[in-house]
Amino acid sequence: MNRGTLFAAVTLAFALGAGLAQAKIPVAPMDDAAKAKAEEAKAKAAAGAKKEAEDLAKAQDRVVERYKKEHGMGGAPAAKAVKPAAAKK
Repeated sequence: MNRGTLFAAVTLAFALGAGLAQAKIPVAPMDDAAKAKAEEAKAKAAAGAKKEAEDLAKAQDRVVERYKKEHGMGGAPAAKAVKPAAAKK
């Protein structure tokens, strides 16, 4: 065999071997204690995500209220009134 053919064969063998090495190994079935622990962790993560979402919503509401207050929105006129330009002669 010449070098090109040998290189192609080695490359093909390596690619096939790497593909087999990446194959997933089946997960062993969980016992009752592991299932309970996984459910507890899942519930804890869901509660944490809910609290984070509520905190984010509160922060966004505060930002919106401040923006409206500073830019004169929300029913009250703007605190900073623009004076008309003086007429030039």
